[in-house]
Amino acid sequence: MSRYSYHSNAIEQRSSASDIIDFRSDTVTQPDEAMRLAMANAPVGDDVYGEDPTVTRLEEKVASLLEKEAAVLVPSGTMSNLCAMLSHCQRGEEIIIGDQYHIFSHEAGGASALGGIVMQPLRTDDKGGLTAEQVEAAIRPDDSHNAISKLVSLENTVSGMVQSQEQLNRITTLAHQHGLSTHLDGARVMNAAIATGLKPSQLAAGFDSVSLCLSKGLGAPAGSVLSGSKELISRARRWRKMLGGGMRQSGVLAAAGLHALEHNVERLAEDHQNARNLAEGLATITEVEIQPQSVETNMLFIRPRAEDLPELQKHLEDNGIIIRGSGTLRLVLHRDISADDCAKTIQAFKQFYSAH
Repeated sequence: MSRYSYHSNAIEQRSSASDIIDFRSDTVTQPDEAMRLAMANAPVGDDVYGEDPTVTRLEEKVASLLEKEAAVLVPSGTMSNLCAMLSHCQRGEEIIIGDQYHIFSHEAGGASALGGIVMQPLRTDDKGGLTAEQVEAAIRPDDSHNAISKLVSLENTVSGMVQSQEQLNRITTLAHQHGLSTHLDGARVMNAAIATGLKPSQLAAGFDSVSLCLSKGLGAPAGSVLSGSKELISRARRWRKMLGGGMRQSGVLAAAGLHALEHNVERLAEDHQNARNLAEGLATITEVEIQPQSVETNMLFIRPRAEDLPELQKHLEDNGIIIRGSGTLRLVLHRDISADDCAKTIQAFKQFYSAH
């Protein structure tokens, strides 16, 4: 089976996605009827011409939410981050970034391949964090032998872990003092807001640009929004067009994003609680190691015994439960996984180990 062929025969034979408990990612959610109705009824226009009223309303809402001057809707989080990198940096300039951050490790090196931008990865700690001291030491002196340090790119959350706001503030302040810009990959920043009780604008305050994903925990079928200054977003729109991300009657997607922001933010707390409950239940099984011990948002990581993994995954799939990976497995909670689904998952694990 291809590494990208995620659905097993057991899944394909089931009649409805609602029969599946899918822990692979919070990107697998299905739009509910209310979201589909909002999409169907959305006023639309040609967004490349700036004429889609629903897109405009979404962009204004996100910019206001994060207290930025402007915003632009793009098809994906990868494109949102890439547009930000290309808008901040010229060829031969450098991004200081964490080695576990999505832009560096999971976005195909786009900033380097397409923008000629150097990425300098720094080792993150066990919570995915960097320190201001690390960043300051990484800023290169003005020397013709060096790439030009231009941007500090951070992430929140990182693998479900909320980053210290005090440390983020220290880093962004330091970066600005040295003349560098700052970007936040805030794909799941709303999870961080719910976990900390801070406003999204507080989490975004020190950043010159922020990428917010609509298709993860918020449950929209597609789309991310990049926010920043009017000047930066103007450059990002040009990059969006060059990268093929200019969409026409995209108010259909924007309506889903608006619905998600208006109805699906507070309920993220349910995902966080379900993740904690699942971790507590699986922790009673001695053959399964739980990481981290303290679940902060909607993710947990488990490490079953290596020799059990193939049979365990098949057993789970036979019970309609999808968990992917090798070694350490990531389980992501989302709006399509209920407390009852978590209880069923714990029971399926216990059934497997009682027979092994």
